[in-house]
Amino acid sequence: MIFFFFFYLVKEKFSHWSASHDSIMSVESAEPRDACCSKLKLFIASLAFAYFAKAFGGAYIKSSITQIERRFDIPSSLIGAIDGSFEIGNLLVIAFVSYFGAKLHRPRLIAIGCLIMSAGSFLISLPHFLQGPYKYETSVAHNVQANNTESVLPCSANHSLTDLDYAPDLAARADCEKAVGSSMWIYVFLGNMLRGIGETPVMPLGVSYLDDFSREENTPFYLACIHTVGILGPMFGFMMGSFLAKIYVDIGSVNLDSVTINYKDSRWVGAWWLGNIATGTVILLSSIPFWFLPKSLPKQGKEKCQSQGLELSTDAEQDHFLQYEDHEEKEVTFQEMAKDFIPSLKRLFKNSIYSLLMLTYLVAVNGFIGLITFKPKYLEQVYGQSASKAIFLIGILNLPAVALGIIAGGFVLKRFKLGVVGAARVSITASFGSFCLLLVQVFLHCDNAQVAGLTVTYHGIPDVSYELQTLLSPCNAACSCSVKQWDPVCAYNGMTYVSPCLAGCQTATGSGKEMVFHNCSCIPEMISPSQNTSAVLGQCSRRSNCDRIFKIYMVISVVGSFISACGGTPGSIVLLRSIQKDLKALALGMQTLIVRTLGGIPPPIYFGALIDRTCLKWGTKQCGGRGACRLYDADAFRWTFMGLIAGFYFLSNTMWGCLYCKIVRKQKKLALRAQAKENGLKGDGVNGHANVNIAPNKEDTNNESTI
Repeated sequence: MIFFFFFYLVKEKFSHWSASHDSIMSVESAEPRDACCSKLKLFIASLAFAYFAKAFGGAYIKSSITQIERRFDIPSSLIGAIDGSFEIGNLLVIAFVSYFGAKLHRPRLIAIGCLIMSAGSFLISLPHFLQGPYKYETSVAHNVQANNTESVLPCSANHSLTDLDYAPDLAARADCEKAVGSSMWIYVFLGNMLRGIGETPVMPLGVSYLDDFSREENTPFYLACIHTVGILGPMFGFMMGSFLAKIYVDIGSVNLDSVTINYKDSRWVGAWWLGNIATGTVILLSSIPFWFLPKSLPKQGKEKCQSQGLELSTDAEQDHFLQYEDHEEKEVTFQEMAKDFIPSLKRLFKNSIYSLLMLTYLVAVNGFIGLITFKPKYLEQVYGQSASKAIFLIGILNLPAVALGIIAGGFVLKRFKLGVVGAARVSITASFGSFCLLLVQVFLHCDNAQVAGLTVTYHGIPDVSYELQTLLSPCNAACSCSVKQWDPVCAYNGMTYVSPCLAGCQTATGSGKEMVFHNCSCIPEMISPSQNTSAVLGQCSRRSNCDRIFKIYMVISVVGSFISACGGTPGSIVLLRSIQKDLKALALGMQTLIVRTLGGIPPPIYFGALIDRTCLKWGTKQCGGRGACRLYDADAFRWTFMGLIAGFYFLSNTMWGCLYCKIVRKQKKLALRAQAKENGLKGDGVNGHANVNIAPNKEDTNNESTI
């Protein structure tokens, strides 16, 4: 990406030199036009890099949600609030940035935003350097001694680890909580909020700047290219998240031989902090080119656009737009801009197409945000994949499919010269197709993991239980085990036990990850006494047929991602063509404000709260409080998670149908009006193949408030 950026810098310099050389050989120089073209291309390259950088940082945060949840021992509902803090940052400034920013120096505002984003990424990493080493819950750590194979007694060693040990007095617990720095997640919350504030100018100001100074027929292609480069950011973000999820959080400061868990364990925490330093650096680099771009540019191909426009707008709109192009912008005071803010909002929301489009986006984004936030956890709990593998598959399969879908959507628009109706038709078709594939995913699943006392009885009979007392059985009654600990062991019968003590293991050999427990009294409940009654550290893998089901799920998921993304660029064109040109930046900003306020902040919180209700086994903090969830009821998780997403997508498809009918009616009305005027611009207007601007003019706003 950096080489891509510098290529355009060199190209711009070469264009200036070439234009200067040609001016000596010709009477009239083409330098202004070439310089304008070069600067527009530089802006497109810079905006694409900024999209890549912000998506790189945002995707990495999404990929490290599970690691942050485990590091700070917090529930999914709280991690959802942390994830939503990004949208809270947007909410604070988006309306002002979108409205006032459109009248100020847009490229420099984007540069300032990138600097703020970079600072937020660095702030997120700060807790790692302020906290002590990560300490996970275990019942065997105190028995592990390096370089020996001394036998220990897991069953009798747990006599003192009763439930009373996890209920210290309030004063002691408060001191303990303060000592381990459990409130350090606040830094992550604030850093993510700062990222949201900095990201605010990039989309509304960048897209409006591009659409103002590029040809109308080129805008879809440019947007598709920018979004395609931007989609590489999530790919790199998820791939880096997958790689760092396998690296222990305290690498370089602890002896990894003493760690008794691996990256597949639900207590494992990867080096989540390291990625935020990398993303902050990339975002910082993306701010550089915007400092050297001008406030405004001449319209691309202005001399042609004035005589041959594809938009079928009214005379008042066309005259206003040409005046906007041909004359320099007048200096407007802050008071004048503030005075016109409320009237501009009223004009914007009187456009019924824009308002309904916002509601449709809002519903769809609620489902999408919930999906992308907790999908790694879904793959981990329902299909038994490690957090690292789940993140990697999303980055290497789903995101490239999204990129191809965005390209395909932009290509279809440009190839068939589709206007508003055609773009809406592509969007609703893609939305309905992805919804159908989503319904198939709801019914694909693997069986619950076999965990004695939680998903099956000690005799192997399926019986999901949320009661901790079901962990006790006659086979481990003599051990006085704690039912709050989570230190799973896998027996050779394929069943997982919550701890060596609850498996009734009498002795253990080895150290670290190689520790093996022997003579486990609960294992013969499932096998004959003559078979192996040993267990090893870690949770057992799922049954073999789960791998086949998971592959089918991933294929359907990837195809659904591609189809859904095909409607992205057409949907953006419907939005841009449904509003007046002077309200374009404000409309994009209000879209970001509304969608991120109601579609970005609440979903991670209520999705997380509903997912928490399916937890079977909560972890325990050092001070006795409830930590992060270790095991979920996979079936309840699936119905809650996928069912809620499917409901949102069903509602958004219904609203898309209503929106499409309204657009068709408005298009026909404008076509009839254009045919009645002899000086109307050329275009079909009825079949959707003309790029008709369905934004109302001032007369429409006054006389037809339903448009």
